[in-house]
Amino acid sequence: MSSTNLNDSNKTVLITGGTGLVGTELSSLLTTKGYKVTHLSRNPTQKHYQTFYWDVKKGEIEDEAITSADAIIHLAGAGVSDRRWSNEWKKEIYNSRIHSTKLLKEKVAVLNPKLKHFISASAIGYYGWDSGEKLVDENSASGDGFLADVVIDWEKEASTFETINVPTAMVRIGIVLSEKGGALVEMAKPIKFWVGAPLASGNQHMSWIHLNDLCGIFAHVLENRLEGIFNGVAPSPKTNKEFTKSVANQLNKPLWLPNVPKFALRLIVGEMSDILVGGNRVSSKKIEDAGFNFQFVALDDALQDLLQ
Repeated sequence: MSSTNLNDSNKTVLITGGTGLVGTELSSLLTTKGYKVTHLSRNPTQKHYQTFYWDVKKGEIEDEAITSADAIIHLAGAGVSDRRWSNEWKKEIYNSRIHSTKLLKEKVAVLNPKLKHFISASAIGYYGWDSGEKLVDENSASGDGFLADVVIDWEKEASTFETINVPTAMVRIGIVLSEKGGALVEMAKPIKFWVGAPLASGNQHMSWIHLNDLCGIFAHVLENRLEGIFNGVAPSPKTNKEFTKSVANQLNKPLWLPNVPKFALRLIVGEMSDILVGGNRVSSKKIEDAGFNFQFVALDDALQDLLQ
């Protein structure tokens, strides 16, 4: 392992899920900050970043990926909204997170127990499918439901890095806004075609974050050697109704349809509709108190940056 600390000019950050929406942007950001970024992949053919082989199901990782890392940022996991939640896909959502974290810890324990930092993605799904009007923070109790169960076990597995004395942090990611994919692109589609409408009651809270700010949080946690759990959300959560209206305003489109009823969402996407009709009002105070300054505090500013 490199003998540098994370404030030196030569430091290597291994990113899992490095080609995803967050991983791609974060890799670019860390590179501009002077980090050497490496990736893990089942098909390590990309040329932009040094990429090592891993296969979670086979329990295999190239040793050099681990031994060369000063820090690991773990973003890998099957997409929660990539497809309808069959029992098989729910198992994949769970296993891709828990088993990959367990594999990384096992390899670090043997190959690089002096790793300087392990940072894992997590999710605000920890607070349950709907925590209502209550403002929840990192000390709030976990909620109920499939995603809460996944996140609880995911964080429990990530915390095992502490048992081998590796400083550990977790970022509970909210609804990531980007023009390159994810929730905003999907929400904007019907609005662009004049068929946009709030979902269910429209009163459920959406704790959003601009992609640039989320990547900034990961970089801030890394650079300041922060430990513990931090919410990766902007300071101004909005209701689904408010959010939908703001997107429509930015696109100069009207919202004239009635709200999409809960039963219709259930018919369309199945059990996954729980995350559309529920929501969480999540606090960003802890990461702000740790010195992070948001670039996009107001939703309208974030949407203007992404949609104009």
